[in-house]
Amino acid sequence: MVTLKQIASAVGVSSATVSRVLNFDATLSVTALTRQSIIETAEAMNYATPRNRNRTAPQRQPTKVALVHFLRPDQELADPYYVGLRLGIERRCAALQLEAVKVYHTDAMPDPKLLQAASGVIAIGMHDDAEVAWLKRHSRFLVFADFAAPDDEIDAVQSDRSLAMRKLLNALANMDYRRIGFIGWWDHSHAGQTVEWEERGLAYVAWMRKFGVFDPEICRLDRNTEESGYRLTKAILSQPSRPDALVAGNDNMAVGAYRAIHELGLRIPDDIAIASFNDISVAQFLNPPLSTVRLPSEEIGENAVDLLMERAAGREIAKRTILASRMIWRGSTRPPKAD
Repeated sequence: MVTLKQIASAVGVSSATVSRVLNFDATLSVTALTRQSIIETAEAMNYATPRNRNRTAPQRQPTKVALVHFLRPDQELADPYYVGLRLGIERRCAALQLEAVKVYHTDAMPDPKLLQAASGVIAIGMHDDAEVAWLKRHSRFLVFADFAAPDDEIDAVQSDRSLAMRKLLNALANMDYRRIGFIGWWDHSHAGQTVEWEERGLAYVAWMRKFGVFDPEICRLDRNTEESGYRLTKAILSQPSRPDALVAGNDNMAVGAYRAIHELGLRIPDDIAIASFNDISVAQFLNPPLSTVRLPSEEIGENAVDLLMERAAGREIAKRTILASRMIWRGSTRPPKAD
């Protein structure tokens, strides 16, 4: 390994001068010729700075990945989207011969030893600021899947749900739907102390207000369950002026909406159209099949593992990855118009 002293000896200057030149010290008073000689000598001798030596040093190969889920096991199993995301992580880990250890939320934070024993942590779903700080403190490397923390120094991979909502609403409007309702849910922090609009709901309201057609009577929020989809849809359809299309926050809620619409003797899409998000497997088997925005849950999981491996290999700059959504048109809406 070439040292500053060796470079200094070759050029005929002090080691301190070499150090200051290679660190681009603008206050150093040396001639341009001396500065050039030091730089060229360092390059010729293949000198590597301590920073670059650390980058090229062999890294310990990751062996175990901890998956920290914001849902309990029963909640995850009720939402096929998150099951798909976890399976994407586990499949990619298996391909790379990594052990995936699942850590689900309970009323308390997990044992930090579970995180510290892993080569890295993938945190699935939304976490509040305190949880983000806790995860960062106890993780060697940390990647968020399906959520981006406010701290832009943490890797994350997700879909842009707000953009997906705007794409869906623009498409529905282009199909000549003029009164579009929405059923969704509130986002709660893990501690239950904050309640916020979920981003698809926020994007819906913003789009409706932009065009001056927002009606709070056909925009309802509750919990993220099939039963909530049923109840909220019945409430919206009890209004004197019903919507001609209804957007559900996800396919689970859309299943509940189907049940409410059928009970009321209405036809899909003749009396009311339905569109949703996630494209879970059951969507294509509903009657009629459900038009839905495909959010790439399994690919999000796979990319989260890849980001973690890049970090372990020495990448220093945080990376945010956005995977595109894709509309799957089926029989619950009119056919899309040709571009």
